[in-house]
Amino acid sequence: MNMISSFILVVAEIALITFLNYKVAGTYLSLDVLYCLPVIQAASLATIRSLRSSDTQITTIIGVVSAITWSVAEAAVVWPTFPLSAFALNIFTRSITLTVLGRVVAKLWKEREFSRKDLLTGLANRMVFAERFNTEQLRSARSGNPYSILFINIDQFKKMNDQLGRSIGDTALKVVSGILNSNSRSIDTVARIGGDEFVVLFPETDQYICSILVKRIMSVAEMEFAAEGWPISISVGQVTAGGNDKSLEELLHEADRHMYSLRSNK
Repeated sequence: MNMISSFILVVAEIALITFLNYKVAGTYLSLDVLYCLPVIQAASLATIRSLRSSDTQITTIIGVVSAITWSVAEAAVVWPTFPLSAFALNIFTRSITLTVLGRVVAKLWKEREFSRKDLLTGLANRMVFAERFNTEQLRSARSGNPYSILFINIDQFKKMNDQLGRSIGDTALKVVSGILNSNSRSIDTVARIGGDEFVVLFPETDQYICSILVKRIMSVAEMEFAAEGWPISISVGQVTAGGNDKSLEELLHEADRHMYSLRSNK
């Protein structure tokens, strides 16, 4: 759902709440608290799209729209006896209250989201990778099916940073994350666990299939780096396992050793 469609949906919700509040609820029932719902939804939308500066004001816009709709409906019930001063004050106070609510919720959700992601690439971080790994180990232990892990390192990354600047290095990290994402499935987990270190978890994947995926990733990376003129490459270590006999650290160490042996044989 794009930004415009999401905004229209939120406004429609405000209109529906207004109708229910003043036409259905009756004299003694109040549904005013429901105006918080579209504001909270807008806060969620702002969190998801937080990297676009044009969307960071969505909670303010929805808060003000909700306040105006609420106040207009309230005034219309007893118009023209409703005092204009009270009408203006209601819009002002409700706008502030709903906007503050939206911003607080957006901040809380953003902090929760970013605590599980690498800020630069948007990939999962080590904590999320470990959670997915534990889940896959349990599934593998039940089904007997293998899973595979890749350990990826960018060779000559520090040298490129020193020569071309950190901004180019950051771009290279994003390119690598894009390559890994585009060559993985929705059930796979791609994570950045260090400066230039990435890992990928392939559930239900044996050694043969994993080897094919490694060749594809390395081929795409080589073409991307050559097109940019970057003096870097990637090294990939792989390990295939089953069940829950080994810890994540043990398997990553095995994948790292495999990567080192491949480097030594070059």
